[in-house]
Amino acid sequence: MKRASLFAFAAAPLALFASSPAFAEAQAAAKTETAAAPAAAAKGPALWKVADSDTTIYLFGTVHVLPKEIEWYDATIAKAFEGSDILVTEIPMDPQSEAAMQQLVGQKGMLPAGTTLRSLLTPEQTTQYTAALAKLGAPPEAFDPLKPWLAGLTFSLAPLMQSGYDPNSGVEKVLLAKAGNKPKGALETAEFQLGIFDGMPQDAQVAFMMEAATQMDEAKPMLDRMVAEWAKGDADQLAAIMNEGMDDPKVAEALLYNRNANWAEWIDTRLDQPGTVFIAVGAGHLAGAKSVQDLLSQKGIKVTRVK
Repeated sequence: MKRASLFAFAAAPLALFASSPAFAEAQAAAKTETAAAPAAAAKGPALWKVADSDTTIYLFGTVHVLPKEIEWYDATIAKAFEGSDILVTEIPMDPQSEAAMQQLVGQKGMLPAGTTLRSLLTPEQTTQYTAALAKLGAPPEAFDPLKPWLAGLTFSLAPLMQSGYDPNSGVEKVLLAKAGNKPKGALETAEFQLGIFDGMPQDAQVAFMMEAATQMDEAKPMLDRMVAEWAKGDADQLAAIMNEGMDDPKVAEALLYNRNANWAEWIDTRLDQPGTVFIAVGAGHLAGAKSVQDLLSQKGIKVTRVK
């Protein structure tokens, strides 16, 4: 799986992780060379809704990191968002929650004292790992204190950041800035989402990290393709691109499908309460088979595409 691309469409901690001390230290060790961001002109990302007599719930697929140049907040999205009573994201993303996330990364993402990341690798893996660090301009010992999953996230995110992608331009950050005093809610906690990675067995973490390290050059081109389809509102093609790299059923279940089922249940329950809700979650959850929309339809809940 081209995991960096999937994370940008499915895992909100990717955006908050970019503000963590661990990532800042990694970036400080790396050369920062900003390449041109994709020049895709947004025609308008897709928006769906479910509704009954007294409740409307909008479903908007996000990208957690984006180039600054992409304009996506059009009149249809603005009308739905501004008319909603509450903004619901995957995890809390206010400044206080961001600070807590940084602390959580420090707690969960570090190896025990006396253990280094390189000590967990085979000689072949060490060679590939060192070469990946060199691409970032970082010394071999740069990630020694990190657990493999945290190093993997860094390998996933750093090339995107160096190529013009920015978590501060991600959809959630933009919506939060526009929300003002609008109430905010969340479907999950940051601890739960980080637990998906931290709960992986060590060998799976190493495999994840090595994939991210050896495929750094592929991350941006694939994400560019996904962002282009997202900006056009082509959810089917977005799903097709995601499926190209969906080679690990366990990761797909943990990162996408199990969570989609939980969110569909949340929406079903929320329909019992009057009001208008704007849900903004990674676009990967709203595309393809076993999407949130599919699971709502299985419950007999009609999902209407707004745009």
